[in-house]
Amino acid sequence: MNQRQFVAEGKSSDGGGRSGKNGDGTKRHEAIYQSISDAIIEHRLKPGARLREDALAEVFGVSRTGIRKILQRLALEHLVTLTPRRGASVTRPTADEAKDVFDARLMVECGLMPEIARRITDEDAIALRDMAMRERQALRAGEQSTAIRLSADFHTRLASISGNATLAGFVEGLCSRSSLILAVYGNAGHLGCESHDHDDLIGYLEAGNGERAEAFMGRHLKAIEASLSIHVEEDEAPDLFEIFSG
Repeated sequence: MNQRQFVAEGKSSDGGGRSGKNGDGTKRHEAIYQSISDAIIEHRLKPGARLREDALAEVFGVSRTGIRKILQRLALEHLVTLTPRRGASVTRPTADEAKDVFDARLMVECGLMPEIARRITDEDAIALRDMAMRERQALRAGEQSTAIRLSADFHTRLASISGNATLAGFVEGLCSRSSLILAVYGNAGHLGCESHDHDDLIGYLEAGNGERAEAFMGRHLKAIEASLSIHVEEDEAPDLFEIFSG
């Protein structure tokens, strides 16, 4: 959705985007959140890039208060960093942070595999295989950001099968941070693992082999981490109108 569409919708639904019905406002804020999130994952907004509230409010035709809430939500997901007096900027993951995130994923996701193997249903397996297939298709089509999101969704859905909502939520947050790390430091056309990894993992879980699934998940996550090429880029002042008007 481009900037003109956001502004047009704003005028029709809430008087120019400054006030209006809660339902319309919530939908528009969700669309703006998704647009900014996509731009970060797609690396159109690079690590360290400043996200000025006034500029974003003008681009999307909403109030600075609305933009501030969206930036706060992105900060909770570690996609944006909020700094006093400097404002918001795209988070720049460090090598230590990347290691911490993948270490946490190893501990949590591997530990969930035995319980998932006990609880997985045929319907779960079908849904997971569909997600794995769409991830492969996105990679073949050169849609790196879509593939990264689908991979994160796969791991989040997998964790939810454990029945532990707290740990599943933790995995979801870790996958969000991993998505940024992969988008910034990963390799185009590849997510650092074999394309059939997710299907192989589903097979072990369907067979009830939690121990083998746990070991496989460990190798899978370590391969992704090992594929990262972490380097430092200079901060930049992005052209927000150009980024969000395509």
